[in-house]
Amino acid sequence: MKNPNSLDGLCAALAYAMGIDRPAMAAPASAELTAYIDKIFDGRKADRVFMYNPDAIAQWIYEKYPQLMKEVKERTELEVPFCTVMPSVTPVCFGTMYTGAQPAVHGIQKYEKPVITIDTIFDALIRAGKKPVIVGHGNCSLSNIYLERRMDYFAYKTVEEVNAKAAEIILKDEYDFVVIYNGNYDSKMHKTGPESIEALGELRSNAEAFAMFSAMIGEHWKGHNTLVGFAMDHGCHEIDEGSGSHGLDMEEDLNIVHLYRGYPACQ
Repeated sequence: MKNPNSLDGLCAALAYAMGIDRPAMAAPASAELTAYIDKIFDGRKADRVFMYNPDAIAQWIYEKYPQLMKEVKERTELEVPFCTVMPSVTPVCFGTMYTGAQPAVHGIQKYEKPVITIDTIFDALIRAGKKPVIVGHGNCSLSNIYLERRMDYFAYKTVEEVNAKAAEIILKDEYDFVVIYNGNYDSKMHKTGPESIEALGELRSNAEAFAMFSAMIGEHWKGHNTLVGFAMDHGCHEIDEGSGSHGLDMEEDLNIVHLYRGYPACQ
């Protein structure tokens, strides 16, 4: 069964978390996430959001290998099942994640990386005087489809460089809304299959990186109400000859689970 809640509900929930207007074309906010935000921050808003975006970690993978996701589960409190959008490929799904709009509205309906021109969470943040940043690989979707905004972008060749920049951003504490993209699981999954030793090693690497960032945020952002998310774009499935793929209208590709935790500011 496909998850009932569409990924298009995330964007407005993130805007709600920061106390800003949602983007113009965004769907209504995820009720599960907004209720959690109200509870964890005692009716106040977050002044920091840190979104860790791993690529292609399906709900079925998350549920089948809990021991590899232990660090993520231990450092989060809320699980939000989503059904991503079709076609379930990276630029289409990330287009919906940060506009709150369906693909026919945000304009990316296949695997291509044009700059999105409709209103986005980044535009809404900038209007509100907030400072967003995106960190990813040079050729990744997130490093391309949200360009041409008055914000900072950092693109690197390796996961290690991306993670090092993320750690630096946490330590310097200069941004209000941080998006970190890592595509290492997706890359291995395509080559060797979703459940190969190589792909599962990258799954564990994502969990360890998220745990490191969460620990740093808990220590260095004590003066902020911070929402931290582990938020994938789509799932995956195995195909012939032991490799992997995604993009189809099937549960394995569409069903994902986001995980969140709020860190209230120390009074």
